[in-house]
Amino acid sequence: MCLGIPGEVIDIVDRSEHLATVAVNGVHRTISARLLAEDPVRVGDWVLVHVGFAMSKIDQREAELTLDQIRKLGKPYEEEMDAFMDTEIV
Repeated sequence: MCLGIPGEVIDIVDRSEHLATVAVNGVHRTISARLLAEDPVRVGDWVLVHVGFAMSKIDQREAELTLDQIRKLGKPYEEEMDAFMDTEIV
């Protein structure tokens, strides 16, 4: 199962390369935001992250609701968090 984990953009690492740092459950990772280049991410934005890539922007309420629901999935959530923690774009 492929999930997108909500993360908050906390830093723009390299604007020209579309790299940003997101926080997901207290874990910080550098991700690619290149897929959102037409509407660049900013600090404070919420995005759905899958395997090191921001897939879409969402608002904070949607992020909270999504995170609450996917935590209830158990193993698929844990697997997605493991993939997130093992993946970093540098």
